[in-house]
Amino acid sequence: MKQDFYVILGVSRDASQADIKKAYRKLAMECHPDRNNGDKAAEERFKLVTEAYEVLRDPDKRAAYDRYGMGGVRGQGGGGGFSSMQFDLSEALMVFMRDFGLGGSGGSAFESLFGGGPRRDRRRGHDIKVGLKLTLAEVASGSTKTVRIKSLEPCPECSGTGATPGTQPVRCGTCGGSGEVRHQAQSLFGQFLTVSPCPTCAGEGTVVPSPCHRCGGDGRVKGEKTIQIDVPAGVADHHYLTLRGQGVPGPRNGPRGDLIAVLDIKEDPRFERHGDDLVYDLGITFTQAALGAEVQVPTPFGQTTLRIEPGTQTGMAYRLRAKGLPRLSEGGHGDLHVRIHVWTPSKLTAEQRKLLEELREVEDAPPEKESGKFWDTIRRALGQL
Repeated sequence: MKQDFYVILGVSRDASQADIKKAYRKLAMECHPDRNNGDKAAEERFKLVTEAYEVLRDPDKRAAYDRYGMGGVRGQGGGGGFSSMQFDLSEALMVFMRDFGLGGSGGSAFESLFGGGPRRDRRRGHDIKVGLKLTLAEVASGSTKTVRIKSLEPCPECSGTGATPGTQPVRCGTCGGSGEVRHQAQSLFGQFLTVSPCPTCAGEGTVVPSPCHRCGGDGRVKGEKTIQIDVPAGVADHHYLTLRGQGVPGPRNGPRGDLIAVLDIKEDPRFERHGDDLVYDLGITFTQAALGAEVQVPTPFGQTTLRIEPGTQTGMAYRLRAKGLPRLSEGGHGDLHVRIHVWTPSKLTAEQRKLLEELREVEDAPPEKESGKFWDTIRRALGQL
């Protein structure tokens, strides 16, 4: 089992693309084979860090990984999966060179880890976090939930540009429209470029000379929208579902943040949940335990028949395969475990008492070595009823 990609890069699950890129660059520099004298452990770490980065930097791959875990990476878990990525060292080094801007004429050039990054990332809107309440039945079958969100939306007056209708943002005179100012220096690795956001345009590359009167130049106004969230079967309490690009839009048509749905699953009083497995406590009569019987027990998908074998004791458990919850990323279902509790009546009719007294005269005593265990189980079971 691979380690969680977010843990590998040391970032949170709602980390921005800029945070993911920054974390990758720091780790890639630390474990690069050239800086570790060819150490094999560092080389494996370098490849693993690169694989995690290649998944989390791509919005589609990251969304599939967030929803289905490694099942999404392996192409499982429904639509949106993709084939497993197998990095060798040469491929990991190519990713490193691409991301750091290495190669070409004039020697190596490392972009600074302290700033830079795509201009649009700095204008990215905030993420929205919502709670999503689910029942166990909805976890078993999957569900589609509708949420209504109050947030910011692009200004209809200026179409999100922030400029008065009829005017346009103009290129920043300080940075020439790049959104960045650069300072060049030399290092052990060659040419070193320190890149920082332009102080005039805050990294956008443009300025608004005539701001929109409705949004004040921000490009956003208060609004609300309705979003449908598809919840896959088999999710667990406090899992996250991340909907890319469904959060708050960035200022002046900047990219949207994400919508993060935190799942809150209501307990079903009939079952104990243990991952994909469920436990159900079933009370039966003494005659059912002694003679055997067929009884109906609930599952998340409806009733099913359980055959009680003759001589069943309190505390025994029957395992109904594939009657539990769906496995989120592996396919199949967990099991339903039925714990037996033999019910002892507190009041007897005269006829019942007579029959039990007659039974007492002919019944066998339990084996001595089992007697203590048997009655301990009875006492524990009666104490739980």
